[in-house]
Amino acid sequence: MVVTMSRLAPAVTVLGVNYPPEPTGISPYTGAMARGLAQRGYETHVVTTHPHYPEWRVRSGYGQWSRREHLDGVDVRRLRHYVPGRPTGIRRLLSELSFGARLLFAPWRRPQAVVAVSPALFSSALAALRMRLFHRKTPLIVWVQDLYWLGLSETGQGAGSAGQVIKKTEGWLLRRGDRVVVIHERFAQRVIDDFGVSPERIVVVRNWTHLPPAPDIDRAAARAKLGWGDVTIVLHAGNMGIKQGLDNVLDAAQLAHDRGANVRFVLLGNGGEHARLVAEGAHIPTLQFIDPLPDAEFAEALGAADVLLVNEKVGVSEMAVPSKLTSYFSTGNPVLAATDLRGITADEVRAADGGVVVDAGDPAALLDAAEALAADAEESARLGANGRRYRETVLDETFAIDRFATLLSRLIDGDESK
Repeated sequence: MVVTMSRLAPAVTVLGVNYPPEPTGISPYTGAMARGLAQRGYETHVVTTHPHYPEWRVRSGYGQWSRREHLDGVDVRRLRHYVPGRPTGIRRLLSELSFGARLLFAPWRRPQAVVAVSPALFSSALAALRMRLFHRKTPLIVWVQDLYWLGLSETGQGAGSAGQVIKKTEGWLLRRGDRVVVIHERFAQRVIDDFGVSPERIVVVRNWTHLPPAPDIDRAAARAKLGWGDVTIVLHAGNMGIKQGLDNVLDAAQLAHDRGANVRFVLLGNGGEHARLVAEGAHIPTLQFIDPLPDAEFAEALGAADVLLVNEKVGVSEMAVPSKLTSYFSTGNPVLAATDLRGITADEVRAADGGVVVDAGDPAALLDAAEALAADAEESARLGANGRRYRETVLDETFAIDRFATLLSRLIDGDESK
């Protein structure tokens, strides 16, 4: 579907701290949305940083004070900002503020609408402040990928006055937006309840898988290349941060070794906790680490695994919909989610009927569920097929970008009756 516009090439500026070629997290969604808008007739301009996530290190060849690129029909301006080696506490705040300060003075062209991707919260808030001062008639869309304050609260980092400042800042930003786009219906309710945003200003646009349909692979060859043999592989792919609570996986791997279980837990990716996890898991024979892979090899690894794992820290319940689920569901393999049983991740796995849910922080339950899936090939195949069907319907990229483009068209034209 191509959205018909009342103006020629309406201009949209997208502001976000993460953008391709970063391979994981928010970046693939921001990149796909910008590319999709350009394909639908928008003059799309992105202001972002140099690729640095999830390694928290600026990629080789980047790092200039300012750099312009043209990627997939999108004009991209990259700004150098502070990238901490360990993105915790004040360092992460300074990182966001440094990007926000650059946004205050960077060229935005002449946008007819601005999309601010949050997080990062403080850089988006500074951008909203600039709009309030100099672009008062330009619609602002806040695209919420994670709820910042809720995330800090659920990971035990949101207490005290600092947490209140963050909550007030996030509330101000969300109420400032002409529209708030959220990625799940439960996010919408939290935005209403926690921040007082009017329901009529909230739009749900689901995330999608950023990988192409799972390729037909030579499973035996792929497993041999990865050194997996005939052991049951439980693969966790993506960021390794505080939210993921991956000590639970280390404990499950140790338990598998102690029991003599034919199960190996594999952690694929990078992130702020990677070095610590590698050091603490070095003695566990049933644990394997794999560095980030290019898209094709990443998809091959997902397809060659037996069980795909989402693991979340105890207490994490509402802050985010794990982006890895969209890729997991494309494979036809069952998902195992170790998470809050009443949380948003559990709801998503159950809605897809694409996997099994166990309680967060229970390594014995995690291992038991992995062994049960390995022992029941028919049930695993059923769950995997359901997940793929969910990906092809509810999590469709074309539908999501069309919905976003229609929203922009209405705001730019000032016609809410469309």
